[in-house]
Amino acid sequence: MSLVLSARMSERIHAHLCRAYPDEGCGVLLGRDGEGRREVVEIVAVENRREESRHNRYLIAPEQFLFADRAARGAGLDVIGFFHSHPDHPARPSAFDLEHAWPYYSYLIVGVTRGQAGEGRSWRLAEDRSRFEEETVEVRDTHSEPSGGPDRTTSGGDRA
Repeated sequence: MSLVLSARMSERIHAHLCRAYPDEGCGVLLGRDGEGRREVVEIVAVENRREESRHNRYLIAPEQFLFADRAARGAGLDVIGFFHSHPDHPARPSAFDLEHAWPYYSYLIVGVTRGQAGEGRSWRLAEDRSRFEEETVEVRDTHSEPSGGPDRTTSGGDRA
């Protein structure tokens, strides 16, 4: 399996996560699920709603997820996953990530060190929920990016 996104989309994710540093940043991946690959067409950047331990935990509130789901449906897309940062830590899922993961979705994790985005790796929860399985991340040239519509900011999140 692979997660495909444009260089521009990757840059937008990195920018959002760097702005959240030293806390974890987060958001929702919108796109299409195909045979052997998922394509990210749009993101919904949201504020980390976690009250405590924001430096190593994130929370996407129910209303933020609902906003993202409605945005996806309105654009003929699906919620295909989530992204978040690991400030000053590797882009590998933690035990907390494993405990709170949902089946089906891709989890793109980006290491942000001293405010600079680094490696991004994507993971899916194994069918038996015992571990994550890594999926390949393919970043394509920006010129091949499909149009995701205009950028806009809303109360549910930033559709970045």
